[in-house]
Amino acid sequence: MKDNPTIRVRGLVTRFGTHTVHEGLDLDVRQGEIIGVVGGSGTGKSVLLRAIVGLLEPNAGQIEVFGQSVRDTSDAEHRALRRRWGVMFQDGALFSSLTVRQNVEAPMREQLDLEDTLRETLAGIKVRMVGLPENAMAKYPSELSGGMRKRAGFARAIAMDPEIVFLDEPTAGLDPIGAAAFDTLIKQLQAALGLTVFLVTHDLDSLHAICDRIAVLADRKVLAVGTMEEMLAIDHPWVHEYFHGPRARAALSSAGKGIV
Repeated sequence: MKDNPTIRVRGLVTRFGTHTVHEGLDLDVRQGEIIGVVGGSGTGKSVLLRAIVGLLEPNAGQIEVFGQSVRDTSDAEHRALRRRWGVMFQDGALFSSLTVRQNVEAPMREQLDLEDTLRETLAGIKVRMVGLPENAMAKYPSELSGGMRKRAGFARAIAMDPEIVFLDEPTAGLDPIGAAAFDTLIKQLQAALGLTVFLVTHDLDSLHAICDRIAVLADRKVLAVGTMEEMLAIDHPWVHEYFHGPRARAALSSAGKGIV
């Protein structure tokens, strides 16, 4: 049903030794939305992402994607589930010994039985979709700019035609023009492909420009979920400082809005 969340997290507990990162964390992500996940350093934004995609085993809690448990599933069921999402880690996380084309082909090699020519053609389509020139296909990550590496990482994330894309700090380290262009790319591909986007970010401009809702991590849980307007009305100290501080005012100004 449409009302059912695409991602559902309940009672998540994540600990590293004696350090508790999440304690009873709940979160719903709706189909087709871009949700921005924000929080201070150490609040476990990337940890939450890794738990949802099955790269980290939490201590307790339930995680469901498309109504299926991520934690309590067979290897075959989890492989089938993984084909329905793509992940772009920080800075693209490309394999340094592979070209851009080979990086984008990697998920196809792992999960699909395709002829070489078809796989190469599909990789080329994905690379062009993220705005990279044709000559980038044969380049190695070390030969690319930071923005190009991120675009290549995005191309790999959509290689399997996923329904969900997880993006971990996609605009970090980019200049304002490059970050705005990447925001536009995310929004365009989300609309064109009908993606649900789980976006971990510190970028206030991204929150204003492309996010439908924002989830704030604080006090070891999701403190609040809502629109930017709803975030501005929250009086929690960290939330207020984050959304009303100098950088927030600059982001609001560039978005053509103002803080009352």
